[in-house]
Amino acid sequence: MRPPRLIDDEYAIAEEEPKIMLTSSRRPSSKLTQFVKEMKLLFPGAQRMNRGNHLLGELVSASRRHGITDLIVAHETRGQPDGLIICHLPNGPTAYFTLSNVVMRHDIREGVDAMSLQNPHLIFDRFTTPLGKRVTTILQHLFPTPKAESSRVITFANEEDFILFRHHTWTQKGAQVDLNEVGPRFEMKLYKIRLGTMEQEEAENEWVIHPYTNTARKRTFL
Repeated sequence: MRPPRLIDDEYAIAEEEPKIMLTSSRRPSSKLTQFVKEMKLLFPGAQRMNRGNHLLGELVSASRRHGITDLIVAHETRGQPDGLIICHLPNGPTAYFTLSNVVMRHDIREGVDAMSLQNPHLIFDRFTTPLGKRVTTILQHLFPTPKAESSRVITFANEEDFILFRHHTWTQKGAQVDLNEVGPRFEMKLYKIRLGTMEQEEAENEWVIHPYTNTARKRTFL
């Protein structure tokens, strides 16, 4: 296993606006389907595809043909969203995250407003290690550059390797700034980065968490 790299070669020429495709595991529950719909609204211009019986290789090949820059696949266990795979195209890397404490938009507040279509500002908090900076690169390239006046903000906050995801809009009246959480809300935890795309079983692991590292006291990686 090679250590996290300081130079993200796959993103060095990523000058075009991201083009995101979202899908799910096969036969998704209604909750996972709703979660993918809400995730789609986070990424300006993203598309959602019904998985059907398509194999991973077919999903990746179709995405490449259509100029998709990142393929995101959500997974679940017993009707609860619990996994997210982010595959950068055309050649990787692929990052694997567990999901926990998923809260849908309508569970955060009643009378959910229509999602703003503005490109969001991004906040990355406490990603200090080379691996943390690698994860920051993977996540930030999912979003286009915002305009200064955009009132959307998405936060990725690292707390002992759990990545807290929060989505807000804000309004300003004079010197007062009011934040309004619009969701969804969840926590992510990285468990693997592979150098290839998700269907390439022979791809080298750049980083993977091992069972013993889960229990190592006070040891963090991001």
